[in-house]
Parts: sequence; structure tokens; C-alpha cells
Amino acid sequence: MTTDPTPAARPLLQVSGLRKTYRTGAAEVVAVDDLSFSVRAGGALGIVGESGSGKTTTARMLIGLERPDAGRILVQGEPLAATVRGKEARLARAKAVQIVFQDPYLSLDARISIGATIDGVLRLHGLHDRAARTARARELLAQVGLGDREAAALPRRLSGGQRQRAAIARALAVEPAVLVLDEAVSALDVSVQAQVLNLLSDIRRDTGIGLVFVSHDLAVVRYVCDEALVLYRGRTMEHRPVADLLTAPGHPYTRLLLASVPRPGWDPDSISRRRRELDPLKRHGPG
Repeated sequence: MTTDPTPAARPLLQVSGLRKTYRTGAAEVVAVDDLSFSVRAGGALGIVGESGSGKTTTARMLIGLERPDAGRILVQGEPLAATVRGKEARLARAKAVQIVFQDPYLSLDARISIGATIDGVLRLHGLHDRAARTARARELLAQVGLGDREAAALPRRLSGGQRQRAAIARALAVEPAVLVLDEAVSALDVSVQAQVLNLLSDIRRDTGIGLVFVSHDLAVVRYVCDEALVLYRGRTMEHRPVADLLTAPGHPYTRLLLASVPRPGWDPDSISRRRRELDPLKRHGPG
């Protein structure tokens, strides 16, 4: 006889058998096929792949912007409803999973200040005392390295890195169990990327939040994640600890991703040739 794991032992996020298809004319395109993974409290999983691999579709399913054709998503042992109706259900869904997009303008209102944006989120989620909201907003902004000057500014008055920090603060205001980051640092300068990645490492250490880091960049995933899952045309090629995957990749596609990183002696023609050779593998997993 088996029993359900205790809440302390249960993964924070459990994804099993996710499948998503789209129709383009008469053809059916499989974007994600039989995807399964889990993230523990305070853990960080990187989902890696090129454009068309299914990683952004996966992120959108995690936050409810896309409905899977099959499979299930559990956060803290509770299923995420396929359809969310009513204010209470929407707020509960928001507290389960939040997302930070590549472009922070998708989550920041260009017409109001950063502080007012966070204040609105706190008010929506039940913090009605104005002084308490002000103190909490200041705390959240300090957590991401922003102060009163940035709180008073409109998004367009901030740098790209500051806007991304503000977007992270906005997501954290909900106190989600899981934070999904969809190419969240790919548009930033390298030095700013490092600052944001350090910030994310500190946040998961201090709060126990689970991170799902969607990226095409293995160097970024190595910096912030414990495990990495490599997607190719919707299917999992490898799912291993990051250090193992980077030092001894087991699948040709993973080796191609690593070889595609520019460095001295890099040969783009060789990369293109190896990419063409992957076509027979397009619907097969490891081995």
C-alpha cells in the first residue's frame, strides 16, 4: 500500500504528461509531448532549447495562458484548474505561479509608477492597510535592489535591468510558490544579467520559492539552476543535474547546444551541418 508524500516531502511543483498541439491548416503540430518534471521548494530547474523547442509553450501552460491537451500540473500538491472563474480562483492561481517575461513592459503598467504598480498588487491580494502596503512595497523593492527613487519613477525612466528587477518585485508581491522566468535576462547586458541572476539565487535561498528558468542560454542556466531539462521539438532529450549535463552531455542535441556557444575556433558551418544531421532525431528521445 502506498501513501501520499507528506507536504514537507512533496515537490513544490509537479508536472506530468503535458501535451500541447496546435493546428496549422490541415496539419497538427505537436508543441509539447509527454513532458514531466518536478521542482522542490527552493529548487531551480532550467528548461533549455532553441526557438520552436516548446519551452515557452510550457511556460504558458504553467501560468494558465495555454491549456494542455493532456497531463496535469500540481503546485504544493494541488492541481491547477484548467479553467479559472471568479476573483478568488484567479487570485489563488496567481499565488500558485507567477511569471517574469523577457520584456518587463508586459507586466509593468507604463502609465503608473513602479511603487503604485506594486501597491495595486498588494491591495488586490488583500492588504488593505495603506501604511502596511507602503512598508511592504518598500521591502519588496529593497529585496531586488531598488529604492524610493525607482519606486516613484515610471517604467520608461528606468534602465532595462531596473525594469526587470521591478518586474520580479511585482511577481514576488503575490508571494507565489513558483516563479517562472521566460528568457528573463536574455535582453540584458552581460553585467546586468549577472546582477539579476545573483538576485534570483538570493531570493530562492531566502524564501524557498521554486524557480523554473526558461532559456536558450546554457551559460545562464548553469549559473542559477540545479537541474536542466533539454527540449527538442517538444520532447525531453535529457533531464539531469546541470553540472553533469554540461560536462558530459548524453544527447546529440545537447552537444549541439553546447557547441553553438561562440568561442575561439568556433565553426558556424560545422554547427549548421550538425543541425541538419539532427533531423532524423526530431521525434526520438535520448539514446
